[in-house]
Amino acid sequence: MTSNSSLPEISFPAGSIEPAQISQERGIEALKDIAYGSIAGALGKVLEYPFDTVKVRLQSQPLHLPPLYTGAVDCFRQSLLRDGIYGLYRGVPAPLAGAAIETSSLFFSYRIAQKSLLAVANIRKEDGSREEKLSLGGLVACGAASGAFTSLLLTPIELVKCQMQVPSSSSTGIFSVISSIFRHRGLSGFWHGQLGTLIRETGGSAAWFGSYEGVTKFFRRWNARGSDPQLSVIIETQSLSIWQQLLGGATAGVSYNFLFFPADTIKSRMQTEDVNPVDMTGKGSKKRETFWQNGKSLWKQQGIKGMYRGCGITVARSAPSSAVIFAVYETLKARF
Repeated sequence: MTSNSSLPEISFPAGSIEPAQISQERGIEALKDIAYGSIAGALGKVLEYPFDTVKVRLQSQPLHLPPLYTGAVDCFRQSLLRDGIYGLYRGVPAPLAGAAIETSSLFFSYRIAQKSLLAVANIRKEDGSREEKLSLGGLVACGAASGAFTSLLLTPIELVKCQMQVPSSSSTGIFSVISSIFRHRGLSGFWHGQLGTLIRETGGSAAWFGSYEGVTKFFRRWNARGSDPQLSVIIETQSLSIWQQLLGGATAGVSYNFLFFPADTIKSRMQTEDVNPVDMTGKGSKKRETFWQNGKSLWKQQGIKGMYRGCGITVARSAPSSAVIFAVYETLKARF
């Protein structure tokens, strides 16, 4: 089974094309992935950021105290009353840059992963020519690889974002937060919560790209139904309508966020801790819990409900955000 992906297609030019020309074409395509992914990611983040702030505040409520908010609506209400709309966009510069980096990195590394897998697999068609498209399973694997790579870039940005989104944070400005993290935890402190980001991005990106590829493949076959075989092949390579792209992107967003949400909850709890927590004696820094210790504590006190706290609002905001990301990316790819 092969997938007629509308995302970056990997092809192998004929031997008559000069290597320099091939390298230049691939370089241009890579730059397009980065530029279009950055634009799409930034637009999606502007749309979803207030909902992300509410999600983080719900996830980071203390385990040993009564909940500060009864739910997403109550968190929205209290946040608006306390800080206004500005409060919901508190700390947006870091995640705005992060969204541009994340999305461009995902699309770029997704292309590279496809290229690498095709080269390693060396799949041949019945006529002996090289296969230029991966199966849906192969595309899912490439999505996972792109997520794993992106997690390394994303963790420091998410740490700064989470620190700024929590009202009780002692540091209010982005440079103040960065300075505080470096002063108390050093350079490695910026990757606090990396395991949670790795799990979320690896599994989530596999679901993200896999869902989008699966939905768009279905629509291509649907659009080509009833056509003669030759025309059907042409139709299946054409761009989808905007509503089909939006629906594919929305499905991808829901899949990405729901399946690995517990890992994101634990990561958010770790990244909203005080960067220099003191121990019970007040004389030194308290040793911070690991990812698994944090998860165990959360499960013991709040169970599955605690693991999925804020999931509803996250899924609700991820559908339109992801729909916008894919639609903008696909539109830019088709027009430029």
